[in-house]
Amino acid sequence: MRTAVVVVGAGHNGLAMSRRLAERSIDHVVIERGEVANAWRTERWDSLRLLTPNWLTRLPGRTYDGTDPDGYASAAEVATFIQTYASELAAPVHTGTNVTAVRPAGKGYEVTTDRGCWRCAAVVIASGAYNIPTMPSAAADIPPGIAVHTPSTYRNPGELEPGPVLVVGASATGVQLADEIHRSGRPVTLSVGEHVRLPRTYRGRDIFWWTDRSGILDESHDDIDDLVRARSLPSPQLIGTPEHRSIGLDTLRAAGVELVGRLGRIVDGVAQFSGSLANTCTLADLKANRLLARLDDWASALGLDGQVGPPERMAPTSIGTRTVLELDLNRAGVRSVLFATGYRPDLSWLELPVLDRTAHIRHCGGVVCDAPGMYVMGYPMLRRRRSSYISGAASDSAELAQLLHNHLDKQAPRRAR
Repeated sequence: MRTAVVVVGAGHNGLAMSRRLAERSIDHVVIERGEVANAWRTERWDSLRLLTPNWLTRLPGRTYDGTDPDGYASAAEVATFIQTYASELAAPVHTGTNVTAVRPAGKGYEVTTDRGCWRCAAVVIASGAYNIPTMPSAAADIPPGIAVHTPSTYRNPGELEPGPVLVVGASATGVQLADEIHRSGRPVTLSVGEHVRLPRTYRGRDIFWWTDRSGILDESHDDIDDLVRARSLPSPQLIGTPEHRSIGLDTLRAAGVELVGRLGRIVDGVAQFSGSLANTCTLADLKANRLLARLDDWASALGLDGQVGPPERMAPTSIGTRTVLELDLNRAGVRSVLFATGYRPDLSWLELPVLDRTAHIRHCGGVVCDAPGMYVMGYPMLRRRRSSYISGAASDSAELAQLLHNHLDKQAPRRAR
């Protein structure tokens, strides 16, 4: 079978690209291993809600039109939003089709699936950057009898083994799950590494109102000093709740969650933690308040001070005076360890030398290096800070579709000969 473009993945990024290709009358197919929005349906915990408010949920040709613009969508609601979008587009999606290989073929590519093979001039990889949970090497040394979980397999506290739980990682996922598990009545120890601290609301507005309106979300990847580091930062410590509450290490510790430093190793069942928790928190505090100061300057420059509340600063994170460096998992009765330590993409089917040593695809703003006609969407800070969120698919797909169109135009005369 032949087509101009194969898009791998029918999540919001793949469908946004399908919309852009259709606008340009470019023949294409979208390959999806499960159903549309498969990850949102099958790989999310029960209580998950978006970090971004509903009004920021928008795709090319579609915006949120519900009755709660300031609320936060559940995983099921996001899946429905994406499914409706696919139906409206009448996107050429082939569901239940697993890509097994993508390899060079002439001046284009051959995409092999379990339902046939496609020849195409260009490929868009929109299968996501969050396919396989990553765990530190220490995970291999967890004693027998202690269950290991990841956010992909966790659904709710009721499915965990009885007893204390160690949660490793303090991104949005880590703090949310530590909070939920602790509220279920289980003692929780949270191992904290580098993290991004943010308030849910600032001066009476959602923090994303500020980053969206001020232009921070639209800062280009070209303007970021250390792009590799920026793309690897954990998601900010936020939670979407009806009361718009903030979540962070202070609130968790006040509720009774035990805070420890970054997990180093596990020796004979004893987990060993870094002693730099205080320094890690101080750095996160400084960065958070630096951002708030920047937002204050923006508001003042535009004369908005009278329309929002007074400036605020986040108090230093309180971790107490007790430094815990070790935890004997068996003696403490720990029966579950949950690793909220990030993800990596599953690109095992990609038969081209385009991956770096961490198995991430090498690209410049979504244009895959050393693979003409290949593009990627859905990666953190792909083309701008907004790329990490659903709303980033609109601008990313518009720009990459134009680059893809240009690539096809250059190939057309050669194909005609």
